Amino acid sequence: MKTSIIRYIFFFMAVQFFCTSCEKLIEVQMPDNQINTKQVFEDVQTANAALAGLYAGLWDNSPLSGDQSGKLLGSYTDDLNCYAVTATNGAYDIYINQQVDTNTAVYSYWSSAYEKIYAANSIIEGVEHSSLPSVEKNRVKGEALLVRSMLYFYLQQMFGDIPYVVSTDYQLNRILSKTSASDISARLEIDLSQAISWLVDDYRNAERIFPNRKVAQLLLAKVYMTEGKWSDAETLLKGIVQSSLYQFENDITKVFTKSEKHILWQLKPKNSGDPTKEVILYYFSNALPNNYAVSEDLMNSFSNNDLRKLNWITPVTVNGNTWYRVDKYKNRTVNNTEYSVIIRLEEVYFLLAESLVQQNMLQEAVSYINPTRVRAGLTALSNQLPKAQLIDEILSERRKEFFAEMGHRFLDLKRLGRLHTLLTVKQNWKDTHQRWPIPQNELLLNQHLNPQNAGY
Repeated sequence: MKTSIIRYIFFFMAVQFFCTSCEKLIEVQMPDNQINTKQVFEDVQTANAALAGLYAGLWDNSPLSGDQSGKLLGSYTDDLNCYAVTATNGAYDIYINQQVDTNTAVYSYWSSAYEKIYAANSIIEGVEHSSLPSVEKNRVKGEALLVRSMLYFYLQQMFGDIPYVVSTDYQLNRILSKTSASDISARLEIDLSQAISWLVDDYRNAERIFPNRKVAQLLLAKVYMTEGKWSDAETLLKGIVQSSLYQFENDITKVFTKSEKHILWQLKPKNSGDPTKEVILYYFSNALPNNYAVSEDLMNSFSNNDLRKLNWITPVTVNGNTWYRVDKYKNRTVNNTEYSVIIRLEEVYFLLAESLVQQNMLQEAVSYINPTRVRAGLTALSNQLPKAQLIDEILSERRKEFFAEMGHRFLDLKRLGRLHTLLTVKQNWKDTHQRWPIPQNELLLNQHLNPQNAGY
């Protein structure tokens, strides 16, 4: 029965999303062996199955997938080299900073995000009109709203002004204009505050594969930090750090183990025992890399005794030439210990340190930078460092800590106004590359999305 429910939910979401990009609403007859839309949200089990379908979609293809933001934004900046040279995948053009509005990887990033946004809206609308108990209704809406907000955050960072879709009304969505990036941030503040009020701290699964209130608070803190609201971010981040739910992981070899208490949210592979998408994407041995490898610039940023370099990067030598493999996830066959980590406590520490530095609370900030340095086998920073140097240290440590994860490098450089530093290491980098082009297909379907982003 559960399989049947989930199969229907995927069918329902796919049909609903397909209608948003068609000129005519297509009528599809309900399969005889499936439940209808109203029934999905009249029962907690089936409502949870709808959410499970959304999370499975995030893992399969979205900006949160282990083979999306990490690789694309890592190679777009200076952390990864791309060796996926084909005429159709678009990834190599992103790496050499020659993306255009017909780039297939850019279009996939956009369309997969909006597909999941539409699915989240379907859940929010369905639950809102259901007779579920208020606690369950709010929890389901809160999770869906949080997922939608995270997807919008990534879309805003990559594209700037974008349509902010909040309904499943096909006729309305197909003519929506863009919302400015600043208004997107304001809307995210409202939506995430609402999600925080609906969610609770306790996880509904011990493996933390569903986000809780603390995840929503972290995302709101990230929004605040893009707006320079350092004190507001600090308050939220300290609430996470002080929570008994989390504990800093001092063992470098356990950072990507699914059962550890420093993980805030992770995505479970589609089938039991499947490897993470990251290990499939980045693995190569005894042969030239055919996807991605660590860049020389990133390798040179590590000291020789940095345990992150020794544990998370593996040299592969072929015919006297050496490449460096991203090796954070280890299980390539039967995987019972690793899920794809979306958010971990180390990010909270670094964001808190940054918010404190920006408020000139320098000594306190150092106390949140040093744990990852000490775990990596490095000496602790002095608490007498000046503000500018501490910002540099945070950026450097975040790079070495989060390479190939969730596009952190791009987001950090953008937030700190340092994307221009890529001019020295990326030969085709331009100032307009802080945004990607809106996909041509979308501009053709909806003229209200014009004008195209500058430089494309």
